[in-house]
Amino acid sequence: MKLALEFTLTSNHSISNPMVAVGKGGNAVMQYVYIIVLGLHVLAGVFWAGTTIAVARDPEIRTERFFRPQMRAAGMVFLTGALLWYFFHGGYFGSMEMVLALGIATALIAAGVQGALVGSASRQLAGTDAATETQLRVKMTRGERIAGGLLVITVLCMATARLF
Repeated sequence: MKLALEFTLTSNHSISNPMVAVGKGGNAVMQYVYIIVLGLHVLAGVFWAGTTIAVARDPEIRTERFFRPQMRAAGMVFLTGALLWYFFHGGYFGSMEMVLALGIATALIAAGVQGALVGSASRQLAGTDAATETQLRVKMTRGERIAGGLLVITVLCMATARLF
């Protein structure tokens, strides 16, 4: 008795039970690659969006401590996202891909906003007086809030793209 469970990722491709895929010409390795890349994409995205939104909501949090890990997570999101696009959306650009492209664009803008506002202000923090530090912290919080809003749009696009 064979038990075959299907978990569809997109309208065109699916990840099936690896034990069943072994009998289909050795696709089990590729199935694991899909699962690992998707898992890394989701984990890095959750960290990036989650810390951005958390830091944006509480100005007392030291934003500069999260900036580098956020940017590393953003890099991982873009790398794994490019792989997922290659695996599942290759040469086709339909309505689902348009929604995903909107999410990608807002994520790129969010990373740019964080780099421009948060990154530049956090580099200027060392050795400043109290008044300047307050201004820089306001600038960093504003950057995190803008980026957080953009990342909410990104998450909504990624979550709903299959519906289009």
